[in-house]
Amino acid sequence: MSRAKTSSPTTRRKKASRKKTAAPRGYRIGIDVGGTFTDLVLMRPDQSIHIDKTATTPEDQSRGVLEGLRRLADFEAISLGELLGQTDRIVHGTTTADNTLIQMNGARTGLITSEGHRDEIELRRGFKENIWDPALPPPTPIARRRERYGVPERLDHRGNVVEPLDETAVRRALRRMKKQEIESLAVVFLFSFLDGTHEKRVREIAREELPEVDISLSHEVLPKAPEFERTSTTLVNAFVAPVIRKYLGNLQRQLAEEGFAQELLMIQSNGGLMTAGWVADRAVNVLGSGPAGGVIAACHTAAAAGVQDFISVDMGGTSYDVCLVRDGQPAVESSWNWHHRYLIGLPMVDVQSVGAGGGSIASVVAGALHVGPESAGAQPGPICYRRGGTRPTVTDANAVLGYLNPDFFYGGELSLDIDAARKAIDTQIRKPLGLSSVEEAALGIFRLVNANMANAIQRVSASRGVDARSLPLVAFGGNGALHAGMQARELGIRKVMVPKSAPTFSALGLLLTDPKIIELRSCITPVDQVRSRDLQKLFRDIEKTAKAALKAAGFTTSKARFERIAHICYPGQTFDMKVPIRTDGPMDHEALQLLIDDFHALHEKVHTYASRDQNPILRAVGIEASAPSEAPPRNRLRGSRKPARPRGKRRTFLDGRWVPTAIYDGEALRAQQSVQGPAIIEERLTTVVVYPGQVARLDAHGIYHIE
Repeated sequence: MSRAKTSSPTTRRKKASRKKTAAPRGYRIGIDVGGTFTDLVLMRPDQSIHIDKTATTPEDQSRGVLEGLRRLADFEAISLGELLGQTDRIVHGTTTADNTLIQMNGARTGLITSEGHRDEIELRRGFKENIWDPALPPPTPIARRRERYGVPERLDHRGNVVEPLDETAVRRALRRMKKQEIESLAVVFLFSFLDGTHEKRVREIAREELPEVDISLSHEVLPKAPEFERTSTTLVNAFVAPVIRKYLGNLQRQLAEEGFAQELLMIQSNGGLMTAGWVADRAVNVLGSGPAGGVIAACHTAAAAGVQDFISVDMGGTSYDVCLVRDGQPAVESSWNWHHRYLIGLPMVDVQSVGAGGGSIASVVAGALHVGPESAGAQPGPICYRRGGTRPTVTDANAVLGYLNPDFFYGGELSLDIDAARKAIDTQIRKPLGLSSVEEAALGIFRLVNANMANAIQRVSASRGVDARSLPLVAFGGNGALHAGMQARELGIRKVMVPKSAPTFSALGLLLTDPKIIELRSCITPVDQVRSRDLQKLFRDIEKTAKAALKAAGFTTSKARFERIAHICYPGQTFDMKVPIRTDGPMDHEALQLLIDDFHALHEKVHTYASRDQNPILRAVGIEASAPSEAPPRNRLRGSRKPARPRGKRRTFLDGRWVPTAIYDGEALRAQQSVQGPAIIEERLTTVVVYPGQVARLDAHGIYHIE
């Protein structure tokens, strides 16, 4: 990984005054929009990087993106037009799709489905998030029942027409939708993944009856069984697609007007990149994609330190994201992905999120302290930010406890109001709880949010049969380095790794990932009955489709990788498992037997048992196509044998008392230098807290190892 070069405002002004000419061509920019901050990474032609943050603008995220780009241009002492004109690649991650589902403010959506199946989305496979809460209300419907229509048509399980499509019923439904002012249409027919003719015909009719309506066909969104997963995924796509298309169109237009001549790239939920134009037609692919960039960067960081198995934790302003990484790669879940109470049946990097961030609001409810999941967000933000916040947050508690430097926050651009934070915690937390001091109340907030995050780590690791104590943490996000050491202590984890680029790690990960497409085709048959010739033809067709999509997006396919995959289950199982196919040659008897053996082994590894006497069922096959791009070289920090020297001391509240704590300038530290806790290392956009009994060592790759 490249060294993160950061600077104070004074240094930035000096650099700006020295630069008189435009920078050389070849910039690359990663932009990750979070709930509180928009993170940016500028990678220069010499592979050095500059990181920055700006407040997210929830009402129009493109405003925050453009403001962040202007800050990058100012740092380089060139205009925004010059910067964008000299930029080869912009990779963007956005929470627009997630925010649309959270706020349920997407397009007004209608559904046309096979007669008798319009309530599929309500049944939800009987799944309920909290089985112990009988009063838990159902999710807000994307398409209300009166906006869902069943029409006569039917295919059998082999794709043969049992009942022709009733076009009169389709037109009748569409005309009712017109009166209901439907803005987006989802079409989901039984077994349409085997033959999409009926769904395509509905689209043709809809373009006649409702020419302005956005249309999502299930055999294009998710061309595989089961039915509920396909229905849910297609409805979510229809709900968010108009919002995503409008946002990306607006952002691309503004970038073009400012001088960016390339295609904007987006990260998908599977961890790969594709163009904004491709994503706009498959909007559900960006749902939950935000945390994927951070996990990718964590894999690169850990690899530099020789670590293959670890837990990545990302604590930003709004959420806390946890991912278990084994053998250097995150798990990509392909079936049971619930996001904001709807199931997404597409491959997604397996990241679990909880509402625990720096902006998480603390409150007292029925005599008990609660922290999160509600967040103060970018506006108004924590009270200490002086932006109008009135409710205490985790950041306010950290400021009161002395962990944050009130005069050097956000690179010295923001002065924290500690007194206002103390007053709010006193009146809203201390007094209702009957505590003796503000520090005790702030410490309660700190401990509770740590407990929530530690529980998330335990849940993720235990669900995979892994003892969290045996793995290191890779911590990032603006707040991750402050809390990770305490979480490690509570969980018994012996090592924490914090990269210097942690505050904008997800944005950095966007520059480290490759374009990627996953194409799937349904193929339901017992594996021992698969016809090699038919399967080989199917793989050729899928590879041709994937290659055409990469070319259409402007990526070269000369070095593209096409990896075959199969989705397999035991007879009677509802969910299948993705199994890599280890040959690109003919799928003969030997290749199929190897695939079966691999499935049994994988099932045993994940679920602790295998039924080798059963003949597995092949549910779908596909190809993961990627176009590798050149990875940036890892610059190394200069080392020093001299002891690290603190620049001063500050009182911090540790283990229930005020302790004089050494403060170190992160920019002044060199590789191989160590810091003994208790200590605080202040980077420009984050704070690393080394708790008593811990030692932090900086390595040549710019990674703090806290042990």
